[in-house]
Amino acid sequence: MISSALVVFLALSALGDHHEKGKGELIFDGKTLTGWNVNKGEEKWWRVVNGAIEGGSLAERVPHNTFCVTNASYGDFELNLQFKITPVKGGINSGIQIRSKRIENHHEMIGYQADAAKNYWGKIYDESRRRRVISKVLDPEALARAVKPDGWNHYRILCEGPRIRMWLNGVACADYTEEDDRIPLEGHIGLQVHGGGTLTVRFKEITVRALAPSEEK
Repeated sequence: MISSALVVFLALSALGDHHEKGKGELIFDGKTLTGWNVNKGEEKWWRVVNGAIEGGSLAERVPHNTFCVTNASYGDFELNLQFKITPVKGGINSGIQIRSKRIENHHEMIGYQADAAKNYWGKIYDESRRRRVISKVLDPEALARAVKPDGWNHYRILCEGPRIRMWLNGVACADYTEEDDRIPLEGHIGLQVHGGGTLTVRFKEITVRALAPSEEK
């Protein structure tokens, strides 16, 4: 008998992680942070280097979480992006916020995060809200083989209605449906460098494709 978890994993894997399917609008021009914003006083942690948004520092500890955030807000969408973490020391952690917003007069964001760190790859973390991982990795062994800790990784994220699905380097890793109807189904995209470590994180080839309600069910 095939378990329901295996059926879900096979169905997600069949959708794949193809850029062709995920053609969308580039929301980073490769040269400037036009369309993005950084909190006042945190500009030193964010820059554009060699066609990528780079956050953090290789020489200085990042004191607290910092985010580079889209000006635009998104509801149902497909997000594709490449990212690379370069660690030096301390807490090495990053992630991509989705359906999120900044907390007023604070460095934090609140909302879902596609996590990116040892023991957190492929998981959805609820930043500043439930403050915990809210999804299970569908196939931990397959994901462990796919992750490139020192290289470029690719996240594909689908948000439609209360459902969020994620692929990391082509491997289906999360399929989460929100049951709390008080939680917003739209918000900003944010690139995170987690505080506490000396590291840089680079993000490039960032595209968003708006989804009609009938798509990707």
